Amino acid sequence: MDERTPDQEAPVAIAPGKLSDPVVGALVTAVNAHDKDAFLKLLTADATMSDDGSDRDLHDWVDREIFDSRGHMDVLSESDGGRALVIDYRNDTWGEMRTAWRFTIAPGGGRISRFETGQA
Repeated sequence: MDERTPDQEAPVAIAPGKLSDPVVGALVTAVNAHDKDAFLKLLTADATMSDDGSDRDLHDWVDREIFDSRGHMDVLSESDGGRALVIDYRNDTWGEMRTAWRFTIAPGGGRISRFETGQA
């Protein structure tokens, strides 16, 4: 829940290019550009994910929650070298909600092998 008083400004989003982990930044850029091909290229072939603590079918979830519903990420904060984010996430299905995202980068550093998301 937003605890701001009416005279306080909303948090300023961190531009994806300013995130500490470039792979995570590229994923946020792909989501916001609605570029599913670029998004999938950032994942390992066997990547997995969970939503609110439950493992989901990655491709089904990505289609439904991100690309078919025009998902958008405004990154509010990062930690763990840019691999843990707090995001104001919105899509055409659920509206806007504050979410936490954690990314596991595969050895070699070029792709994401797992991401976990849920309400923050």
